Amino acid sequence: MKIKSLLVAMSLMAGSAFAQTADPIIMTIGGKNIKRSEFEYAYNKNAAETTIDKKSIDEYVDLFVNYKLKVIAAEEAGIDTTAAFRKEFLMYRDQQIRPTFIVDDDIEREARNIYKQTQTRIDAEGGLVHPLHILVALSQQADAQQQRAASLKADSIYKALVAGADFGDMARRLSDDKASGMRGGDLSWIQRGQTIKEFEDQAYALKKGETSKPFLTPFGYHIIRVVDRGNFFPYDSVRADIRRFIESRGLRERIISQRIDSIAKLSKPALTPEQVIERRAEELEEKSPEMSGLIREYHDGLLLYEISNRTVWERAANDTKAQQAYFKKNRKKYAWAEPRFKGVAFYTRNQTDAEAVRKLLRSTPFDKWAEALKTQFNDSTERIKATIGIFAKGDNSTVDRAEYGVDKTKAKSAIDNVYKVEGTFGKKIKRPQTYVDVRELVVSDLQEQLEHKWVADLRRKYAVHVNREVLNTVNKH
Repeated sequence: MKIKSLLVAMSLMAGSAFAQTADPIIMTIGGKNIKRSEFEYAYNKNAAETTIDKKSIDEYVDLFVNYKLKVIAAEEAGIDTTAAFRKEFLMYRDQQIRPTFIVDDDIEREARNIYKQTQTRIDAEGGLVHPLHILVALSQQADAQQQRAASLKADSIYKALVAGADFGDMARRLSDDKASGMRGGDLSWIQRGQTIKEFEDQAYALKKGETSKPFLTPFGYHIIRVVDRGNFFPYDSVRADIRRFIESRGLRERIISQRIDSIAKLSKPALTPEQVIERRAEELEEKSPEMSGLIREYHDGLLLYEISNRTVWERAANDTKAQQAYFKKNRKKYAWAEPRFKGVAFYTRNQTDAEAVRKLLRSTPFDKWAEALKTQFNDSTERIKATIGIFAKGDNSTVDRAEYGVDKTKAKSAIDNVYKVEGTFGKKIKRPQTYVDVRELVVSDLQEQLEHKWVADLRRKYAVHVNREVLNTVNKH
């Protein structure tokens, strides 16, 4: 018995130890512990089979550390406490949490409620009618002669039907309502309020199998035959349509909001709806590593975007002095293998405007061309089309023809139907003259430089320790 008790005790202790280390610390970054589950979530998402640039765990460690360093920097900058951040984060988070307050039975209950209300209303109003109809169209502005002609045509069709003519055949050949005419005049089932009153009154006045005499509505003369009457459809036949209606009208969200409000009011002490969602989020994060990882991903991703935008992207994009300095220092990096055309490809309606374009641009700085052309030629009506830039061979067919001697015999594009004259204005340059000529490349390279410096500074500022023993257990425990 003592041996058995000892084995049980050891088993319980082992279970307890496992529970404590089931999600061990895999690394510490800036004093913050990172659990293995968080690293695994990020790595497995990054290294999914569909990812082209699949990295090993060791390779991914540096990417993950850099990512978390930036998040820490964003938190220290107080970005996570701003109203704008909280609003955006909670919007993303609640999109995952709110659906957990509802189950399919709730939607089914709502669908049956909608069905019952609809069924009661329609059946009380006379149920459903299934008519065929033939239309002899008549404009409301028709003169007396046109009105008489339409009336005579409707009467002749009616007489043929009374004599035994096939209603479907007459509708296909003679009805001016071509859509229903193709179906033999079939309008399917209708209910009260679905058609104009004059048509509806006639349809509901007929018994199954009866045909109306011609009657006039704002659309012309109609002849109706009722092929069937009945109560509202069985639930199973309209269930899918009702559930689609619930989704399209946002009724699911209404049900969720009602459920959250109810929970909030019944709580002791009473909670706000926001607190109810917050509690549910905490519960789900505790129970589901996937949900916890997803919510953390939203949180950290928003922080990463904002801090990167402030520190790298906007800074590089807006600092023209830094762009200019970087270009001067790295000018050789942006050399071209062949000269390029710096100018404009334009299309005008006549030769006079083409000459006016060239005259205007001769006296206008390159960076003002777009505004000058818009003001001069397209202020009230569009007289020209223009593409301004620096063109390599193959970038623009008009530039190829005019400046590079390529495809001179090639047919011009459809733009020539309106803009009959095409032309170019500018000059070939052997290399970029200023940073503006290659600004997109300069900004991209400057961003990369700032990124490297930023990460290096963060690495010096925050201590990083990786537990290699735990790292070796990733996806193996």
